[in-house]
Amino acid sequence: MWLGVALLAFVTLQRLAELALSQHNTKRLLARGAYEVARGHYPFIVTLHALWLAVLWLFGPGPPIEIIPMILFLLLQLGRIWVISTLGDRWTTRIIVLPGAPLVKSGPYRWLNHPNYLIVIGEFAVLPLVFDLPVIAIVFSVLNGLLLWVRIRDENEALGR
Repeated sequence: MWLGVALLAFVTLQRLAELALSQHNTKRLLARGAYEVARGHYPFIVTLHALWLAVLWLFGPGPPIEIIPMILFLLLQLGRIWVISTLGDRWTTRIIVLPGAPLVKSGPYRWLNHPNYLIVIGEFAVLPLVFDLPVIAIVFSVLNGLLLWVRIRDENEALGR
């Protein structure tokens, strides 16, 4: 059980730290003349992530850890770090457009327009499976997919794709 608690504590602290980093980067970008686009769906994204974590805290820590999903989840975290480090001070959890700035085409962005969303899709599916919770994986993956469909459409439009 302690490994499950440690994993969920790590993910929870990671998300909180990312929100702080995002807020910091957002303020700096706005000060440089950037603007936010399509903010209406953002509260739903935050709520979905919070609910996902809450449900995992409620049902997750008890069962034994499934090793293969755990390894996949840890690999996804390497991808998350790669994305955040590639975007640097332009990484946020919001859609922020900095006029005149070129799109990032290095790191994972060489091959994918939205690698961060691919990682989030993987996390929503894989982390519940670490705790052998396939129904939670399916339900939250579907909800996340619906929100990402809206978000990616709005982001592509904002970035001129």
